[in-house]
This record gives sequence, structure tokens and C-alpha cells, in this order.
Amino acid sequence: MILKFLIYVLLFSPWTIESAQPQEIRTKEQIIAKFSGRVPQEWGEVVKGVKIGLNTDQKVLALTFDACGGPKGSDYDEKLIQYLEKKKIPATLFISGKWIDANPNILQTLSRDPLFEIENHGLNHKPCSTIGRSAFGIKGTKNTREIFNEIELNGLKLLNLTGRKPKYYRPGTAYSDEICVEIANALGYEVVNFSVRGDAGATYSKKEVREALLHSAPASIILMHMNHSEGQTAQGVMEAIPELRKRGFRFVKVSDFGLR
Repeated sequence: MILKFLIYVLLFSPWTIESAQPQEIRTKEQIIAKFSGRVPQEWGEVVKGVKIGLNTDQKVLALTFDACGGPKGSDYDEKLIQYLEKKKIPATLFISGKWIDANPNILQTLSRDPLFEIENHGLNHKPCSTIGRSAFGIKGTKNTREIFNEIELNGLKLLNLTGRKPKYYRPGTAYSDEICVEIANALGYEVVNFSVRGDAGATYSKKEVREALLHSAPASIILMHMNHSEGQTAQGVMEAIPELRKRGFRFVKVSDFGLR
């Protein structure tokens, strides 16, 4: 009932939701009115407004793990998460609506662990496009209405299940155009991608994962996946973490520092 009420408010309310930025646009119809008809000029993983690093000079790394969902992507890498918990390593988890539908109880358990922050990876794990562009064979959203649904309905789904609304959004496949970023910002999200490709969609070998992590510069945001237990992400992480700690690195959540 809570989720249905919140969706009704966002879709049909004529008022904006109060925020720190009084001019921020929040309702679906206002988003459509402001952003429809614009033609994007950029497309990719790093477009205007996307954040890819932590705003600090400290020797820290932010490990982020996507849970993409879908027929081949709703697995759960329990070995990876248990290692993070055992070693007390914080991480930021970007969760899609498809993965939530397959793993609601796991999501709620993860959300109660203070090591992890749960963030928005889109309702259907779609690339965020205003004109229907595709990435990695996945067709993106095709207009501002679909962008609103992709971002905000998943945010509400997470709020309903965890009691907390996300503050960060990572598009499905990490691809977006600059208009999508503006829409996400208007909805109260910062768009967060990465400065280190940690496992290439969980296709890297454990050696490649290890090397990617060991070559990370301070303040990097590292992208990996927690929905492919058949891959070698967990093994690579387990080999890299002790060495990174020896080198003086600390691990943090994305929210622990500002973004750049």
C-alpha cells in the first residue's frame, strides 16, 4: 500500500516534493513537460554530469557492485558478499528492479547491514536514453516518460523494501545521454559510474580482476558485479584486498565523500 501511494503521489500530484533545492522538478508530468523534445548530444559511460570518482585526496577506494537482473542476471554471489562482511569492507550496491523481484529477501537482508548502501540501478536495467539508443545489445529507454519510470519507480521500489530512498543512480549498462543525467538530477539523484572497470560485466578472470584493483588510483570508484557467482569476481577481490590494505588503502562507501 505504501508503494502504491507513493507512486500515485509522484505520478499525479500537482505539487513538487519538498527538497533542498526549491526549483527541483519532481513529478512525472513536470519532467515530461521540461525535458521532452530535446535532442541529446552525448552518449556513453561518461557524459556531462556523470560522476566517476571520489572528491578527496585520501588513499581510499569505493567498491561498487551492480546487481543487474533478468533471465541471466539475477544470480547472487554470496561468496563475494560473505567475504566483504567477514573482512568488514564497506561497499555500494547498485540494484535493479529485475534483481529485486528475483531476490527480495536477500535485498532486505543486505539493506540492514551497515557495511552496505543500496542504490538505484534502474527498474528494468535499461541504458538511459531519450531516443531509444542501445548499449551492449540492450535497448534503452526511448523517451522522458520511460526515463522517469526507469529511475523513479525503482527508487520507490527500493524505498518500499528497505525504508530508504536511494541518492545515487547508475544506468543499466552504465550508458546514458546528458539529458538523462539532467532528469536524474531533477529527481534528486546523482549519476555515478566508475573510474575503474573492475570485472567487465563479471567476464574477467580472477587475475584480471586482481590487476584492475591493484592498479586503481586513490579516490577511484570501481565497478564490479554481484549477480554472477559463476564468474571470478569474488576470487579476484579476495586476492586484491589484502595487498591493497598493505599498500595503505582504505575502503569506503560512495556516500562517505563528495563526488567528482
